[in-house]
Amino acid sequence: MADIQGSYDDLFVAVPQALSALLDEGDVGGSVAVFVDGEPVVDVWGGFADAGRTVPWQRDTITNVWSVTKTMTALSALVLADRGALDPDAPVARYWPEFAAAGKEKVLVRHLLAHTAGLPDWDGPVEGVYDWPSATARLAARPPRWEPGTEAGYHSLTQGFLVGEVVRRITGRGVGEFFAQEVAGPLGADFHIGLPAEHDHRVALAVPPPSRDEDYSAGATGDSAYPTGTALRVRDGNSVAWRRAQIPAASGFGNARSVALVQSVIACAGTVRGTRLLSREGCDRAREEQFSGEDRILGMPARYGLGYGLFGSALGWGGWGGSLVMIEPDSGMAVAYVTNQMREPADDTRGLELVMAAHDGLTGLRA
Repeated sequence: MADIQGSYDDLFVAVPQALSALLDEGDVGGSVAVFVDGEPVVDVWGGFADAGRTVPWQRDTITNVWSVTKTMTALSALVLADRGALDPDAPVARYWPEFAAAGKEKVLVRHLLAHTAGLPDWDGPVEGVYDWPSATARLAARPPRWEPGTEAGYHSLTQGFLVGEVVRRITGRGVGEFFAQEVAGPLGADFHIGLPAEHDHRVALAVPPPSRDEDYSAGATGDSAYPTGTALRVRDGNSVAWRRAQIPAASGFGNARSVALVQSVIACAGTVRGTRLLSREGCDRAREEQFSGEDRILGMPARYGLGYGLFGSALGWGGWGGSLVMIEPDSGMAVAYVTNQMREPADDTRGLELVMAAHDGLTGLRA
């Protein structure tokens, strides 16, 4: 079996075993963490950080988690809402007046968080996502594709700019800075939205699915979470420009430990290791259902809360290529899986398999 590094509670041995099996099946590298009541019961990693399998995955290796980043941006907005600085039921234009153009006067903040705002497509050049003022101005000028609040359509790339600009208008800080100073910093979490050059040596670049190359895209192919708009390629996500930019829906860099630690805030009623970021009511807000039905972009049923997908009593989200976080407030558990090995979305059950393995340990722990 593939060698696994790190530590774990013996009750949760199924988790590192599952990671080892994935590596045996051909995955390049990855990390898994399970936190219960804010403390790690699994923190393991294995494989390699490069496609050539020459650089071992280390404890501090980080990689792009793609849309798992959305949960970090959502948490930032929830922190502001909990402080009374942001009203989810307010029109977006209260904070961002230019947004009222093209019939969007009645779009509410909660519509942005719940993928119901009607602005799901990025229709500009990929390079445009590296320029925050240009990207947000483009979105502010566009009309919604449907009446906001009536339907959902996954805002795969645009959600981060929309929520992030509201955060910036309220705080005067980019969402990357706000997250670093108000969330990651207090928790000691190694997660970044807008990655400084000093961390480049730790980055595991994305490895396309087998038989694909770096032109593999999440674009108009209909086989991924980006079925419309400008195609985003693996090579774009692996670029230096992507790492430096703040793309709060998709350019977060971290490892499983950092993802599980941050999202344990939601799992643990707002307080982790003595650091309080949210009230219990603020955490509950994340699970308030905003939409349930067919997502017109994903073409499948979906339930959305405020910035998170809802899955029964759990909440969380996954990223293009396989990374995932699942949060279970009823049991105080957060499970994160981070990998550089992409798989075709329709064939990828790795994250859910690891969540189920974590449940085996939780059953024993709570017995």
